Amino acid sequence: MALRVVVVDDSGFFRRRIVEILNADIGIEVVGTAVNGLEGIEVVKRLDPDVVTMDIEMPVMDGITAVRRIMAESPRPVLMFSTLTTEGAKATLDALDAGAMDFMPKRFSEIAKDEDAAKVMLRRRVRALARSRVPHVMRSMATRERGSAASEMDTAALPRAPVSSTPLHSLRAVLIGTSTGGPVALQEVLKGLPKNFPLPIILVQHMPASFTPAFAQRLNNLCEIGVREAASGDVLQPGCALLAPGGQQMILEGAGAQTRIRIQDSPPGTIYKPSVDITFQSAVAALKGQVLAVVLTGMGADGREGTRALRELGAHVWAQDAASCVVFGMPAAVIEAGLADHILALKDVGPALIKSFC
Repeated sequence: MALRVVVVDDSGFFRRRIVEILNADIGIEVVGTAVNGLEGIEVVKRLDPDVVTMDIEMPVMDGITAVRRIMAESPRPVLMFSTLTTEGAKATLDALDAGAMDFMPKRFSEIAKDEDAAKVMLRRRVRALARSRVPHVMRSMATRERGSAASEMDTAALPRAPVSSTPLHSLRAVLIGTSTGGPVALQEVLKGLPKNFPLPIILVQHMPASFTPAFAQRLNNLCEIGVREAASGDVLQPGCALLAPGGQQMILEGAGAQTRIRIQDSPPGTIYKPSVDITFQSAVAALKGQVLAVVLTGMGADGREGTRALRELGAHVWAQDAASCVVFGMPAAVIEAGLADHILALKDVGPALIKSFC
């Protein structure tokens, strides 16, 4: 049975383009379209799609308001289309707060040099969201019957690594990697940490370059700890979270109290910019096994190999459980490789950090 999609956008050209791209996949069918948020709400109620794609700026009702209504009245995964500008970044983050689960730029050239690759990425995102959980609400009966998300029982059956013998009091940093669903997940984890949290925190979130300054500022406003976008030369400090800049790679170098950040361009062929694997692997030389690596919700397997390298030196590894993930790809990759010593629901990650280190 094909996945059912509704496309909401006030641009006739863009609607037709998205419909054409999605319908080219025999496993996806666009069952309806709408020209504004208000019409989109009604079409979603009437057609009960698996996934909705939503523009942000529209007449009559904007996409953010529409997402909020959909999540309240007929919740299901929503993929936002955004402009990669400062204002677009702020609006997209507002949409994610309202309940949207993922986003893509309206100009496909901004995510892939090859337009065919961008089309494949769009279809892949839609498929992943159709298998995902809608955060903060119960899934619809139709989604539950299709069994589209892993259950808590599934997570319980996955392997766990032995708990690391490295003492918690000897750890020197917390490293967190995430992707789809990550902006909301990071807010959930970080907002409860006290100002005097004793370790530095490194954050790697798959996100475009124009989005990370706004996201870091949003986290800083929400949290007691300090949060900012990382820059070359930054020294790791307790109670401060550094967010990897979008479009580049964040490297940890040096040792001890002089561990610093270096921001560099990505090696040719790198898929994720920033990459959890690249940052985590750089921590192997700088911090050895004296870290807690946390892998949260996200599509794909980025973070697995970096976590493996850290785990071999005695690092502690936590992964988010299936039931609380938007997409269980990245944590599942770590768990299935036998690298996670703890599997936690998202709501428990922040309290566990406090209990472990404060």
